[in-house]
Formats: sequence, C-alpha cells, structure tokens
Amino acid sequence: MATDKNNSHAGAEARIPAVEAALKDALVRGDRALSGVPPVLSHMLATSGQSLVSDAIVAKIRGMLGSLAEQLLAARSTAGRQPVEPREIDHLSDRLANDSAVLSYCYALAMEGQLAERLEQRTSIDPILSPLLQELIASDDASTAELAMSALAAQSRFVQNQRRMDLALTELPADLFHTVLKRWEVHDRSDPAIAPAIKRLKASYDEGAGRIGLLARLTASMRGGILAGLDLEHAGFAMFVSALARLSNQPRELAILACHEHQAVRLALSLRAAGLDAATIERQFVALEPAGRLPSDIGAIAPERASAMLSNSNTRNAG
Repeated sequence: MATDKNNSHAGAEARIPAVEAALKDALVRGDRALSGVPPVLSHMLATSGQSLVSDAIVAKIRGMLGSLAEQLLAARSTAGRQPVEPREIDHLSDRLANDSAVLSYCYALAMEGQLAERLEQRTSIDPILSPLLQELIASDDASTAELAMSALAAQSRFVQNQRRMDLALTELPADLFHTVLKRWEVHDRSDPAIAPAIKRLKASYDEGAGRIGLLARLTASMRGGILAGLDLEHAGFAMFVSALARLSNQPRELAILACHEHQAVRLALSLRAAGLDAATIERQFVALEPAGRLPSDIGAIAPERASAMLSNSNTRNAG
C-alpha cells in the first residue's frame, strides 16, 4: 500500500510541469485578449453595429466618460458663467477616451456592473447588501460596523450610477483622478478657470472615502476572516473581487476581468494563489458561470506558483 501511495504521489508530481505549462499558455492567451481591449473599445466608441452585449458595455463606458467630462466642466463654472455645452462635453469625453488607462478602468467598472446584474438574475446574489456585509454591519466592533455601513452606502450609489451610466470623479483611484485632471488641463490651456477648478477638486478628493477604498479597507480589517470574502454567494460580487484582488496581489480591475467567462485560467490561478483548494474553487466557478470549465489539475499547482504566474502576467499587462 505504501508503494502504491508513493507511486501515486510521484505521478502527481510528474504531472505538475505539464499542468503548469498548459496554464501558462492559457494565461498568455487570456492576457493577449485583455491587452487588445483598449484599442477595440476605442474603435467601438467611434462606431456602431456591435452585438447587444457589446452595445450595453460600450453605452455604459460612453456614459461614464461623458459623466466625468460634465463634472469637470461644471467644476470650472462660476457665477455668471454660461452652462456647460453638450459639444464641450463630447469633446472632452473623446479626449478622455484616448487614455487607455481611463478607458480600461471604465471597462472594468462596466463589467463589474454587468456581472453583478447577471448574478442577481441567475442566483439572487444581491448586488448591494450581501450576507457577509450584513454580518460586518452587525459587528460588535464599532469601527468595523461604521466602515461596513459606509461601504454599503457607496455600493448602493455604484449600482444606481451604473444604471444611469454615471461615474463620480471622486470614485476614481488616485492615479486615474490625477490623469483625468491632467487630460482636462491639456485639453484647453487657454481657459483661466481650469487651474483654480483643478485646485478645488484636488482639495476635496479623498481616495479612501471612495467605494474602492472603502471595500479595500473593509476586507483588510477582516484579517484572517478575509477568506470569507472568497465565498461569492456569501460575500457578494463587490466584496468577492476586492478580497480576491488583495489575496492574489492583483489590481482590482484584473480581479473583475478574471470573472469573465473567457478568463477562466486567471480566475482559477487567482483563487489558488489566495489559498483555496480545487473543490472550493470549483464552487466559485459554478456560482459565476454554471457552464464554465475549471482548468484541470488546478489543485496540483502550489499557491506560491500560482501567485508567481499571476505576478509575471500582471507585469505583462502593466507593460
């Protein structure tokens, strides 16, 4: 019996290089697809005639870019100044769309909204108030409960804004917030009202008070309990991707995109890097996409190797 066990263990170890090579190849293909998203989106924003699903995503992105442009131009306004013209909004929105980082972020948010909506329709996972968030709101720790309530309010605003195709400037991560301000500044250097408007916007900006910042702080406050965030049905989609991003050491946008049906390898490796076993990973796949295929032998890859593979992939995506 011992010999049989040893042979079985040796056979499993012998398969690991082949399994890892197959996963790497699939991850590279997935990365290649992700890297092609910004130019494809740029083309789609300028044209029409796409599929229904693509039209929905593009419409949300266009709406979010227009929302950002309108807020910037409104911030410039002072007493006696003319209202913002639709033509100005369109021109600035087009300028923002030329920035691949801004475009990719809006795409990730649109995907988050769409995936959360699908989960609600298919599995009744509430996009705003999940069981885990309810537990945190009821926490005996006052700071945790307060943080959870703030996250709940922010998530509610996000869902409403997605339905209206809006995006608040204050919800942008710090690097993108400053990128958007720079794009606006370059857009019309001749307008003397822009510089003071930018100064006011910077003074009122607080990254930690935005939805992404609140979710990041909330998941971090859970310490070892953060693994509960990887139970999609219990945590809800917003907390799930925030916990996944933290535990797999990835940008949250990539954690969102990993949940797309064509990014199964990234999702499996992310969950493995977070320490989940194959059976638990499979349950998350079933919740996200009943027909989704879990990469075979994912359990043969050590969490450290999964993390290293993702790290190399993230470097490629960042480049």
